[in-house]
Amino acid sequence: MKSITVYCSSSTTLDPEFHDMAEAVGQDLAQRDLTLVYGGGSVGLMGEVADATANAGGNVVGIITEYLLDREQGRKDCDELIVVKTMRERKSLLAERGDGFLILPGGFGTYEEFFEILVGRYLREHDKPIGIVNWLGYFDPFMDMVEHGIRHHFIPPTMLELFFLENDPHHVIDEVCKAAVV
Repeated sequence: MKSITVYCSSSTTLDPEFHDMAEAVGQDLAQRDLTLVYGGGSVGLMGEVADATANAGGNVVGIITEYLLDREQGRKDCDELIVVKTMRERKSLLAERGDGFLILPGGFGTYEEFFEILVGRYLREHDKPIGIVNWLGYFDPFMDMVEHGIRHHFIPPTMLELFFLENDPHHVIDEVCKAAVV
């Protein structure tokens, strides 16, 4: 595995514990010599992961739309910053450039990106590993929703085999790296 795409929040109003976790993730990626591929922002968890990766000597690839570049104060000092016109282009490149996926806490955008890659894996459009960092139980309600969907036969139980969820970000990265087919 050479690169990992990280999906996470760009919110600037999060509790400090979330920023500490994002910093630890960025440092871990750099120590493992994994290129960070992410949404290109300089704020929120996005900015924290990117800064920590870069500060620890890691390679950072940001992919951002023209519209979001100014609104999210795009991180212009990425090793590679790719500016695209549409979110579809952005999401396609984020999925393509990573050898695996790491989901950190986030909002609707993070969930949308996660569901798209999860469904893509279910439909066998890719076989890249997916890891979810359940920091401070953030994804517990998501897992409740998945279990509810399984109980009512809307979600096949095999979906649970397509991602790894754990509280410890380092353990999640370990599992994603172990499962990589690259």
